Amino acid sequence: ATAQDDITGDGTTSTVLLCGELLRQAERYTTEGLHPRVITDGYDIARDATLKFLDEFKVTLADPINDRDFLRSIASTSLKTKVDHDLADRLTEAVVDSIRTVAPEDPTKAPIDLNMVEIMTMEQKMGTDSRFVNGLVLDHGGRHPDMPKVLKNCHVMTCNVTFEYEKTEVQSGFFYSSAEEREKLVESERKWLDERCRQVVEFKRSVCKEGENF
Repeated sequence: ATAQDDITGDGTTSTVLLCGELLRQAERYTTEGLHPRVITDGYDIARDATLKFLDEFKVTLADPINDRDFLRSIASTSLKTKVDHDLADRLTEAVVDSIRTVAPEDPTKAPIDLNMVEIMTMEQKMGTDSRFVNGLVLDHGGRHPDMPKVLKNCHVMTCNVTFEYEKTEVQSGFFYSSAEEREKLVESERKWLDERCRQVVEFKRSVCKEGENF
């Protein structure tokens, strides 16, 4: 089931049920005296026959990313086994739009990076309120009471650095023997953050003209 989920992201329940039934039948035959090797040979024959059938049954598409109906049928088939049909229809459109947005120009040469699609859970909302946003969704409120509530025609900077104190990835600690040493530690951490903020302010001054927001 884990391999099935990693490769296709669906069909785990069917895989578990199929494997369980195969093992149940195998136990039945082994108790009747059939050698396990004969059973495994039968599994190999069935696997080869299944792969042959799939090769004959499969349909090759020239441009699957731009075939919206094809993508909708795949997403709808998977979703309607997990959620309500009305919600599945709504999520189907969102799934197709998100995949087509992040898909490379030639999917045969580069895989689709699903990390570019983020699923955000909004509290006090219903599943039917789900929608696809082609852009950035920032769920953070104001960090300071003096920050403006509304900005129009402004510059937006996105960066992958933090402006908060970070925890170490390994177990570590700071030890001090006096209040002076503790103050030095706090000052060094604050200096590190102040330097980052100063660079952002300098960048803002170089980008924004008089009266523009950042």
